Amino acid sequence: MLTRNCLSLVLWVLFDGGLLKPLHPQPQQTLEGELRGNVVTAPERRTPAVRVKRGWVWNQFFVLEEYMGSEPQYVGKLHSDLDKGVGSVKYTLSGDGAGTVFTIDETTGDIHAIKSLDREEKPFYTLRAQAVDIDTRKPLEPESEFIIKVQDINDNEPKFLDGPYVASVPEMSPVGAYVLQVKATDADDPTYGNSARVVYSILQGQPYFSIDPKTGVIRTALPNMDREVKEQYQVLIQAKDMGGQLGGLAGTTTVNITLTDVNDNPPRFPKSIFHLKVPETSHIGSAIGRIRAVDPDSGKNAEIEYTIVPGDGGNLFDIGTDENTQEGVIKLKKPLDFETKKAYTFKVEASNVHLDHRFHSVGPFKDTATVKINVLDMDEPPIFSKPLYTMEVYEDTPVGTIIGAVTAQDLDVGSSVVRYFIDWKNDVDSYFTIDEMEGTIATNELLDRETTAQYNFSIIASKVSNPLLTSKVNVIINVLDVNEFPPEIAVPYESYVCENARPGQVIQIVGAADKDLSPAGQRFSFRLSPEVSTKPNFTVHDFRNNTAGIVARRSGYSRRQQELYFLPVVIEDSSYPIQSSTNTMTIRVCRCDSDGTILSCNVEAIFLPVGLSTGALIAILLCIVILLVIVVLYVALRRQKKKDTLMTSKEDIRDNVIHYDDEGGGEEDTQAFDIGALRNPKAIEDNKIRRDIKPDALCLPRSRPPAEDNTNIRDFINQRLRENDGDPSAPPYDSLATYAYEGNGSVAESLSSIDSLATEADQDYDYLSDWGPRFKVLADMFGEEESYNPDKVT
Repeated sequence: MLTRNCLSLVLWVLFDGGLLKPLHPQPQQTLEGELRGNVVTAPERRTPAVRVKRGWVWNQFFVLEEYMGSEPQYVGKLHSDLDKGVGSVKYTLSGDGAGTVFTIDETTGDIHAIKSLDREEKPFYTLRAQAVDIDTRKPLEPESEFIIKVQDINDNEPKFLDGPYVASVPEMSPVGAYVLQVKATDADDPTYGNSARVVYSILQGQPYFSIDPKTGVIRTALPNMDREVKEQYQVLIQAKDMGGQLGGLAGTTTVNITLTDVNDNPPRFPKSIFHLKVPETSHIGSAIGRIRAVDPDSGKNAEIEYTIVPGDGGNLFDIGTDENTQEGVIKLKKPLDFETKKAYTFKVEASNVHLDHRFHSVGPFKDTATVKINVLDMDEPPIFSKPLYTMEVYEDTPVGTIIGAVTAQDLDVGSSVVRYFIDWKNDVDSYFTIDEMEGTIATNELLDRETTAQYNFSIIASKVSNPLLTSKVNVIINVLDVNEFPPEIAVPYESYVCENARPGQVIQIVGAADKDLSPAGQRFSFRLSPEVSTKPNFTVHDFRNNTAGIVARRSGYSRRQQELYFLPVVIEDSSYPIQSSTNTMTIRVCRCDSDGTILSCNVEAIFLPVGLSTGALIAILLCIVILLVIVVLYVALRRQKKKDTLMTSKEDIRDNVIHYDDEGGGEEDTQAFDIGALRNPKAIEDNKIRRDIKPDALCLPRSRPPAEDNTNIRDFINQRLRENDGDPSAPPYDSLATYAYEGNGSVAESLSSIDSLATEADQDYDYLSDWGPRFKVLADMFGEEESYNPDKVT
């Protein structure tokens, strides 16, 4: 085998003069190589002085995969013409797998594979070889590259990478309908031999399906496969290499094929007659029974629609489809009565909703069945003869008067006695009573239509044999009106007449209103009261249409003579008994223009200047109001301005200026600073009453004891201060504040000029009178003391 492979891959190498040409032209040399197996040799160089191309070349070597021999697998031999066989040349190997997978004999150049190789893991190896001098370690030839290919063997079976497969095909499909395509993959070399050529076949699933051996396409093999007979198929597929020949490797996979449903089966009732028993007390709209047609199809192909075929009793029932169970649900459309009819028979048709035109030839996709319903007799409540009772009664009818009756019967076999009573819900129901045996309704209180015009309550009937079975009916009682209220004027009782009204002029049209319920065609009549029928100022004209006109009988009405007129009007109705009333209208005399437009109706307007119209009066009043508003605004602005000035001065913090608007007070009224520190602490005020009111009577000047010569001016001032503070008649508009006191123990003593002289006698106070009015009080005080001196009294 190895010899055959080597011989098939022999390379004939033609050696030329070398890689590099010499400077001088040389005749071309043809080197003939010698091939032995996988060995390539080159002839000896004839001219050592000329560099020539290496004498050994090769393309590629081959090695078998999965080699299981005990010895390393021989790959090939490297040899150079420079190797004389004396051991002077050393062969080296490098590249993929060098030393680990492949080894080389350094002396002979033999290459061996020391490991088992797998082409599917690595199909080839690229290596480099070189011949070097064993003594000098210098290359004898340039390094050259070669390839070792791993030769494939059939060691991999085909595999279905996507298996197992799931597929579906509609039932009743023709032969050859496409189902699925499978694919197997062989890891062997497809370019070498038949190791990777796969052939498909079915091992299990025949005769229903077939497969194309080359493409792997699965198709149906039998016609009209019915899902209702068999739905699931499991097909075993084999893929074999080597073209399916003996010795080839094979792989298998499973294909699960499902037949999908088509509507190829009509619905069928399992029986032709369905019997149902229904109580007669069943409610309208309730389900009274179910029937079912069977359809072997699935999904939407099995959806069934049920209809009632018109016929006996079909109009009392209805049928629908339960979407979950596909059953026909029969419902009641009208009430049942055992005593009226005990059984009903009708037909029901079942058909498919979704039809498939391919199977119309099979036959109609529907079926019919008969339904028989037997009505069961039940103990029912009494039945009223009417669904609603309406009665009428006149108001003020005497208590106990029978106004009507209700009737209920027990229609069951062996009927029971019925009892009646009112369903009490509110106090209105107490206006009536009912006879529990006869069902007659009577009044229990006097009725008033104006209070309540209609009563609505319920009557309950129950069976004596079973009081729990009851029925209810509504009763409406309308209260009829009795003419008990007289008519009245419908418009306001006050009217007006112009001073320039003409005789016969209609000044007002009035109507009538009646609290009673006026019947159709009710007529009201109007006339003057008999007490004013002689020489009336006004009269009443009846228009015969339930209205009347107030007519002026004369002209020349004057407010100066009489402002108001009172006109009694009598109104009668036409009901029985006739009711009438006298209504007094007030007619006011007013001044009007020529068109009858009212200008004034007030008496005060008579005294206004002639020719002064209402518009002129309004203009005058408007001017007066405007003047008053201007005056008020002016006063308010003045006050606001004064207030803003005061507030501005109080908020000004740049200087301490105090504004006074009254005279007097002086420094005693200021709050800007504390003058307590300037006062003598020993001069305690005995009385702090403010003297800010004018005395009732003036008092003569009091005589004061003369001051001694050595009296301290401070004591003198304090004494005068106490006298003035305690004197209620002292003038409150001037005050004296003393700031000359400097305190006790001052080193500089007093700086006042008052103490500059030894005695008061040496001091002359006449100059105080020359200082102006501010020092007038002080000048008077010291001048009085001089005049009070007893030594000068004559």
